[in-house]
Amino acid sequence: MSPRILVLPGTLESASPDHALAFEAARLLAGTSATVTLVGLADYPLPLIDVASGEDPPEAAVRLAGRIAASDALLLVSPDANGSVPPLLKNAVDWIARVRRAGSRPIQPFRGLVVALASASPGRSGGFRALDGWRPIFRDLGAEVIGRQATVDGAAGLEGAYEMLELFVADLADKAQALGRHRY
Repeated sequence: MSPRILVLPGTLESASPDHALAFEAARLLAGTSATVTLVGLADYPLPLIDVASGEDPPEAAVRLAGRIAASDALLLVSPDANGSVPPLLKNAVDWIARVRRAGSRPIQPFRGLVVALASASPGRSGGFRALDGWRPIFRDLGAEVIGRQATVDGAAGLEGAYEMLELFVADLADKAQALGRHRY
């Protein structure tokens, strides 16, 4: 059986460099032994979370949490927001982290999940600071964040980044196979 990898671009803008990077990474992952699913946040509309409230997660968060829980790995393609994690994506992660049941079964969406980080934000850093911000968040949620990441200058596009992206995708597929929670 092949590892299941969920690819999630952290933007609603389909023309963004991060969306293009997510699409290309999903295409390359499909050439590995992995079963790949590309999802979009637009399919899971979520209100702003008040982390101090005891509010139950909305149905969209439960559905996305279920998809993540059924996966061995998550490729998160994150824009950079002023040198940090973007609020749209952080909001989604915070809601998903609250989900404890999907239907009748208990779940912990991030516990034991292999997480890979990528960004195609404009500028020389290519979103590195946003990715650096995600690492402690996912570690606190019990995920295994892989060391290799993909950062691309979104203004320059994906040209010239294919070799790096191919190595990144191969590493993710290997880690999902070896460390995924549904071991193969």
